[in-house]
Amino acid sequence: MTFTALHRVLGLPPGPLTDALLDEAVVAGATETDDLDWKSELPPMKGLPQTDFPKDVAAMANSGGGVIVFGVREVEKAATGRVDVGEFDEAHERSLRSAAITAISPPVFGLNVYRLGTNPRAVVVDVPASIDGPHLIYKNDYFGAPIRNDSDTVWMKERQIEAMYRARFEERRHATETVDKLYSEAATGRNSTQRAWLIAVAHPRVPRFHDRLTREESKAVLAGAEALTLTFADRGNIHPIENVDRHNPRPGLRRWVAVNAAAGERAAWKEAWISIHQDGSVTVAAAIGGSRVRDGYRGGWEVESSAIECAVSDLLALVRKAAEASDNDDYDLRLGIEWTGEQPLIILTVDAGGYTYDGGSIPLHRYTPVEATVNASEPDEDFHRHVHDFAQDCVNQGGVSNLLLIRPPARDESTQQIPAQG
Repeated sequence: MTFTALHRVLGLPPGPLTDALLDEAVVAGATETDDLDWKSELPPMKGLPQTDFPKDVAAMANSGGGVIVFGVREVEKAATGRVDVGEFDEAHERSLRSAAITAISPPVFGLNVYRLGTNPRAVVVDVPASIDGPHLIYKNDYFGAPIRNDSDTVWMKERQIEAMYRARFEERRHATETVDKLYSEAATGRNSTQRAWLIAVAHPRVPRFHDRLTREESKAVLAGAEALTLTFADRGNIHPIENVDRHNPRPGLRRWVAVNAAAGERAAWKEAWISIHQDGSVTVAAAIGGSRVRDGYRGGWEVESSAIECAVSDLLALVRKAAEASDNDDYDLRLGIEWTGEQPLIILTVDAGGYTYDGGSIPLHRYTPVEATVNASEPDEDFHRHVHDFAQDCVNQGGVSNLLLIRPPARDESTQQIPAQG
């Protein structure tokens, strides 16, 4: 569900951003604020970085996020009517996203662009809150940091820029501490002296707090993730999400917990736990060493690379679905393998004949947690590529070069730029 400045000015709960919603805001004569900006015309594609668009986006990002609405007339900052913005195709949308990345430093990622109506047509650009401020605009040899001052865009003074840099560093420290805490909680109590455990956590960089997730909503996240993960990695190994009770999540401290369903001593090798937090965070803890093989069990220090792929796939599928339910976008990820036994950790793969192979493995006395940031609301193909790349980093650490289950999505040749002919 989406919650924007248009919902706020109308006193509405989170919901879809629709043409009717925009009409209602215009009829109400909604006035511009620090998170709502009316524009009558779209900026042209040609020379877009030199228009006011980058400055407007940077100002919104520096002010905690907001929406820029193209296709609304205003008088003294109050909406008075709709204006047709004309044709708006995918190339124009890509230009808007590109300008927010290339013409602003640090870039503003995660713009949501909505097309509303047909006659008249409007375009809404939803700028997310950012912890990377101040976002700067460069003009030749000069730069400035724009910010919203109620309904106006102004330039920050030196002290404001200094304060925002301090806030950036403080937010990053806080985000790191939050991920540390999630990881520690998920790792606590695991029998890592008997078998290696995979611990994976994801936390939204700027959590958007709305209504608490209900049990039914958490079940929907789990069900959606169960289906989505199989589009990233098939059942070539054990998926942690298939070994938890997905149909009866239990309440925990500001979270829902899908408890382990692999009960009994014979199933202990595939024990798993998943939690979905009220702020959109997710955690996965799964036994990953000592897996069952044809003639018994592997050593607790022996980890199959394809099992890591399945866990990565589950984590990112949970992130995708939790983000949809909690209206989040950018997530910080961390994945580690906890093993405290005497033997060094070994990540195994298979050879061309399908037999277990450890000839290229690097014995690890400590697995260094792998970290990344991903935009959970980006297009399917881009998100799938992040799943692949994150999994690749996770297995590479153990000397394994190739993924076995997760394949990168095929590139859409129609979106590739064609070099200009000289």
